[in-house]
Amino acid sequence: MTDNTKTPDPDDPELGRVADAVKGNWVDQIAPGPTRPYLRLSRADRPIGTWLLYLPCVWAVALATLNTGTYGPMDIWIIAGCGIGAFLMRGAGCTWNDITDRDIDGQVARTRSRPIPSGQVTVKGALIWMIVQSLVAFGILLSFQPAAIILGILSLAPVAIYPFAKRFTWWPQVFLGIAFNWGALLAWAAHSNALHPAAMLLYFAGIAWTLFYDTIYAHQDTEDDALIGVKSTARLFGDNSRKWLRLFLTLTILLFGGAVVMACYDRSILSLVIALGGPWAMGWHLTWQLGRFDPDDNGLLLKLFRSNRDAGLIPLPFFAIALLV
Repeated sequence: MTDNTKTPDPDDPELGRVADAVKGNWVDQIAPGPTRPYLRLSRADRPIGTWLLYLPCVWAVALATLNTGTYGPMDIWIIAGCGIGAFLMRGAGCTWNDITDRDIDGQVARTRSRPIPSGQVTVKGALIWMIVQSLVAFGILLSFQPAAIILGILSLAPVAIYPFAKRFTWWPQVFLGIAFNWGALLAWAAHSNALHPAAMLLYFAGIAWTLFYDTIYAHQDTEDDALIGVKSTARLFGDNSRKWLRLFLTLTILLFGGAVVMACYDRSILSLVIALGGPWAMGWHLTWQLGRFDPDDNGLLLKLFRSNRDAGLIPLPFFAIALLV
């Protein structure tokens, strides 16, 4: 009898593909087969999280330079280093998240195809991969100012706690915001070796923004989350989500605008007005998202969530022009 069973091709882009990955992403298409499960653990096939972790860092460098009026080659390295660090630490954080959530992920339709619950990676292999990413990121951190290094070490606490938040609070998105926007503090300290009240306002603006976009994201899983007892703001708010999203949108723009005012108080009125255009324009994008929000359309929810990369990029040209004025 002839065995017609076909041996899986390790380079097949569909082999092991995660359900909510970006179609045609570089991990599935061109990464060597053996590396794909680990890159999927790091969410390299879903880059939006890296952007959302990175953008508060770039905002902070931009506002810190507006505040001090000084910039140079080191700021270019801070921007680049934070980008590499965001990729690595988001990867390490997601790996830790998948280790702690491996049993939950196996019960949720959107996540059961992830590398650990699907059997592509062992828990031991994931732990080693997490440590490797963290050590490389730590090497980058050591090139920054002492204050930034201290903040970078302290950031490990919220990163470690976040995966457990949905087990004990209806507000896990707050813990995500605390972790994901820490770069606003770190990057400001990398520029100035100190923190400024504007950095704190920027940090809280980022947390409000995270509550906005991650509540949208969490609406994809409300049915599965209810079945297995996982908490989220999407489940907490339910039919009132639109009102809460409007509140988070408003807080994001008010706090972001306050950070701009505090950072630019010594600059010209023209520079301040131009810089304030950044949060204002971002607010219009968030308003567009809110207008399209439909908690029952998972495809749209994912699209709106991913569009926050564009929302976060909007303020940057305003800050660049304000620096030149």
